Amino acid sequence: MSTKRMASLQPPLLSALSEDQRAAALARFEQLRPLIEDNVPLARLARELHLPRRTVQRWLTRYRRLGLTGLARDQRSDRGQHRLRPGLREAIEGLALQRPPRSLASIQRQVATIARQHGWVAPSYRQVYSLIQQLDPALVTLAHEGTRAYVQRFDLLHRREASRPNEMWQADHTPLDLCVLDERGKPARPLLTIVIDDYSRVIPGYLIGIHAPSALWTALALRQAIWRKGDPRWTACGIPDIFYTDHGSDFTSHHLEQVAADLNIRLSFSIAGAPRGRGKVERFFGTVNQRLLSDLPGYTPAGIGTPVKPVLTLGQLDARFRAWLVDEYHQDVHSETGVAPQARWESDGFLPRLPDSLEQLDLLLINVARPRRVQRDGIHFQGFRYLDLTLAAYVGEDVVIRYDPRDLGEIRVFHQDTFLCRAICAELAGETIGLKDIVQARNRHRRALRQTLDERAAAVDALLGVKASAPQMDEPEPVAPSVAVAPRLKRYRDD
Repeated sequence: MSTKRMASLQPPLLSALSEDQRAAALARFEQLRPLIEDNVPLARLARELHLPRRTVQRWLTRYRRLGLTGLARDQRSDRGQHRLRPGLREAIEGLALQRPPRSLASIQRQVATIARQHGWVAPSYRQVYSLIQQLDPALVTLAHEGTRAYVQRFDLLHRREASRPNEMWQADHTPLDLCVLDERGKPARPLLTIVIDDYSRVIPGYLIGIHAPSALWTALALRQAIWRKGDPRWTACGIPDIFYTDHGSDFTSHHLEQVAADLNIRLSFSIAGAPRGRGKVERFFGTVNQRLLSDLPGYTPAGIGTPVKPVLTLGQLDARFRAWLVDEYHQDVHSETGVAPQARWESDGFLPRLPDSLEQLDLLLINVARPRRVQRDGIHFQGFRYLDLTLAAYVGEDVVIRYDPRDLGEIRVFHQDTFLCRAICAELAGETIGLKDIVQARNRHRRALRQTLDERAAAVDALLGVKASAPQMDEPEPVAPSVAVAPRLKRYRDD
């Protein structure tokens, strides 16, 4: 039979067979091909295949009578079933699902003991192995690793997808696999905070620094994301409808809640302990690592044995990241959307929603709100006194102050949502002193005071020690103190 004829007969003949049967039939046909097409003697073919001649003869007979289906292995009617007593089956499965997991040999020995106690035939090691392999992986994960691992691997996910630009933004932080020089010239590992548009994958805002994430840090990145950049190559801006983050304290702060209320942004948080639907953020971090950081000096991938000497400063890293972001990432076609992030964000004549002014945005994002009461000598805050002539009419009134943690020289004062004035601290006027600097200064002053106390105490102890070791001089006998005699009561003659 020719090869073309065999090809024409193969689909209808093999359509009723399983994958394993079909593969076995085709493999046997390839072994018989020299005998069928080239008339190779049967005995010679059997020797070359290292098979009994009777086996090759049986294959040839079945092929001539039934075609390719005759070369398929017959399936057992009880295939995949184990001839075990129901009690033993449940025992094997129960032992296999115990926590901590037991070894296969331990399970087989335990089941053999149970079988002997009941007078049953003990299952073989292969039977136990085969039965355990058929257990549902989700069931095994839940039993051995708990609910959290099961949820991560087997729970059905709802993937968040935005339908237009600025419908949903996501934000997150990650330490970069790079060693840089901080402001004091010491090695440091920078932290990258990004805000990503879910629809276009464009990055409207980011921040690179060496400090731990905080609400202010998030606010600074969100400020850059919302306001115009002044760069025609980077036009992404506006107020998002939804801000989707995890449950970090820097994202769940009261400050961010107030900002969201003022800007009409709906905050959405991932499930605590299970940050799902955030693959777009993680994918961008991977892109940064592969396409930018790996080519920069100071690159320190995870697991590197020897420390890498830093070369770039934090400012130089920021400049290189911005150039790569604007010139490459935003302009390259995204593999999932099929469109460059910048082009996708600008599609359909989209007009972003913006705040009235940058000052208003700073007032909401950068300035933290705190309630205070106006005292006769001004407003007391962080150990300083803030004054303005306008406050003279509001002594005793409750107000709300807004301040920039990076600069405590002045505060903005509001009364019943109405702006009153900018109160100035005379001690800090003309200076820019951050809250962190003030706390450090207080700590230094407190340490200095404690050192002074310790020095005085040491001096006293030294003096007392000298006095105790000095020779004793003859001292005069102590004079008994005079006892005051209480005056007698005046008595009358008639008493």
